[in-house]
Amino acid sequence: MNRKFLFSISVVVLISLGFNNTYFAKVEKVKSKDGVEIAYKVHGSGEPALVFVHGWSCNQSYWDEQVKTFSPKYKVVTLDLAGHGESGHNRKNYTMQLFGADIAAVVNKLKLKKIILVGHSMGGAAVIEAAVILKSKVIGIIGADTYQDLAQTMEKAQAEEFLKPFKENFVKQTSGFVKAMFVPSSDTVLVNRVVKDMSSAPPEIATNVILNLFTYNALPSLKQISVPFISINNDRYPIKVKDNAALTKSFELKTMKGIGHFIMLEDPAGFDKLLQESIDELLKK
Repeated sequence: MNRKFLFSISVVVLISLGFNNTYFAKVEKVKSKDGVEIAYKVHGSGEPALVFVHGWSCNQSYWDEQVKTFSPKYKVVTLDLAGHGESGHNRKNYTMQLFGADIAAVVNKLKLKKIILVGHSMGGAAVIEAAVILKSKVIGIIGADTYQDLAQTMEKAQAEEFLKPFKENFVKQTSGFVKAMFVPSSDTVLVNRVVKDMSSAPPEIATNVILNLFTYNALPSLKQISVPFISINNDRYPIKVKDNAALTKSFELKTMKGIGHFIMLEDPAGFDKLLQESIDELLKK
């Protein structure tokens, strides 16, 4: 049978099963501010471009469901922050500011002019720093289970105390830490996948990232940002909406009920609905 025909049939079957360009996009690389290579993928076309940023010890594959949903309408960019996924692991200090530079390097490489930054968990801090660098290119910031308290920070000694058990037995401590991010009704297969992923991270990188995340102070950067914030969060923890609003141009909270920390994985349809609403609101503003 003709090979071209077989290939065409295979593509049709894959698409019918939901395997769209999430799986065919080529991994590209660009050097960040400090020379570390950052891996990224581009899907679809159109404005605004949506730039998705993962959390601690995760990678860009955590946004695969969103790529499927949004790439038919927008240009969708996913990336691995330094020290994660297929990006370089040769950075000495993994700060939120350098993570912001990682994102900016990708955006500038692609010459994107109108973007919405979407950050999950730690990715929320990274996109704040990216917004400072990218300035007018950013029209809005969307958090995914982050921004509970934009003013929150921790003393270095306290953060180091928290990290002690991670340094003693990283796999065991991380496994328990990650399991606690889910709820009893969370899908076991998903929980096990995320636990395995995150507990397999390089311990020296992962602990350095936590130290920098916990001691991160967003206030100086927030003063330089003049775009709206929208955060999509679960209902497990209180969100300081009024306090956050006082630190930003505007702050809106959208809530998902009965799920854990990985909201885009646990209920992708529900998350995507709220994300689309958020995009529409930012475009109107």
